[in-house]
Amino acid sequence: MDPRCLLYAGPTLHRAMAMARLPLGDLAILPPIRRGDVDRAIRSAREPGVLAIVDGYFHLQVLAVGHAEIRRALSAGWQVWGVASMGAIRGSEMRDMGMRGWGRAFETYCADPAFRDDEVSLLHEQDPPYRELSEPLLHIRAALDDLVADDTLTPAVRDAIVSDLMERWFGERTLVLLRKLLQDHQVPGERLAPWWAGFDKYRVKAHDLISFLAARPWLDRRGGSPPIPV
Repeated sequence: MDPRCLLYAGPTLHRAMAMARLPLGDLAILPPIRRGDVDRAIRSAREPGVLAIVDGYFHLQVLAVGHAEIRRALSAGWQVWGVASMGAIRGSEMRDMGMRGWGRAFETYCADPAFRDDEVSLLHEQDPPYRELSEPLLHIRAALDDLVADDTLTPAVRDAIVSDLMERWFGERTLVLLRKLLQDHQVPGERLAPWWAGFDKYRVKAHDLISFLAARPWLDRRGGSPPIPV
């Protein structure tokens, strides 16, 4: 099997590259995946290889990568990995069909069938480097949980903020809005300064991708490492 990995990624890769030095030299970096991309990869390859799905489109104008095409890749002998975002969603849905998953987002979907797809969704630029224009609720939850743990927030305030955000379109979930909601609940701004400065700590999807690229589990000839939360 060709060890070269086709990595479908956009905003998660952009954020991960801002946070860490990533080993990308032996990867084929492709835009966020959409319906038909897996079939095209299979047709154009001389032999089965590795597909790693990170980010993907899903709007009505661009159909999401399909389960059927992933099954065709698996049947043809490809390794297919799901990480961080669309990859975590498909990885959890198809983990009993041979698709492999990696990281905390994937583990969350596996552990909680009610966890919503829009929790990892965000709005981003249409063209490279696909900078983020909103923040996934998955990240905001992790950040607010930390404020509860250090007694900056009460659980009731955290739950009220999360409830407000869950009722909104994912593209409205920005850090600007989060700052306003915290102010509305009269959380002292001075207590939040170091929290804002270290917000990358809560960007679960980027951390998942960083650990995936560091471990390179597709090179494990024993069949790959089990999913690892970070």
